[in-house]
Amino acid sequence: MLTTIEIDRPPSQVYAYATDPARFPYWQPDVRRVEVHPDGRFTTVRRIAGADRGMLQQVTESSAPSRWSAVALAGPIRPAASITVEPLEGGARSRVTFTLDFTAHGPADLLLPLVRRLAARTAPRSYARLKALLEAVPRHPLHGVGPSRPTPPSSASDPEAGP
Repeated sequence: MLTTIEIDRPPSQVYAYATDPARFPYWQPDVRRVEVHPDGRFTTVRRIAGADRGMLQQVTESSAPSRWSAVALAGPIRPAASITVEPLEGGARSRVTFTLDFTAHGPADLLLPLVRRLAARTAPRSYARLKALLEAVPRHPLHGVGPSRPTPPSSASDPEAGP
């Protein structure tokens, strides 16, 4: 699945916010929480089909401010996601391309079409939320990483949010 949006923020701000796993709950409504591990991996807990499901993931590429990728390391259905950020208008705005795909292991092969349909329906909402969050805060030269006080989902809090 490939989706492209434009965000009225510089690539460095978009990249810093969108690729920070600790901020995923702010723009991905199905993410309940994220635990970042000392080794750089992270566990994302998502609400899927009415149940919380954890998934250990690892960043496979991090080339700020332009490209980021991560994959799930275990589980019957494993997502692989990437974010590409391109400058627009001399770097004042960004074109963001999201790729998302899944591999299945064992009997989960039967669920793969359903998972892809669900992602095709829900992922664009996450991308729209990311755009809205980043564009909601007025530009300020001293604020570097997008909104300092995004509207969090009811189950999340942003530990790095400033005043």
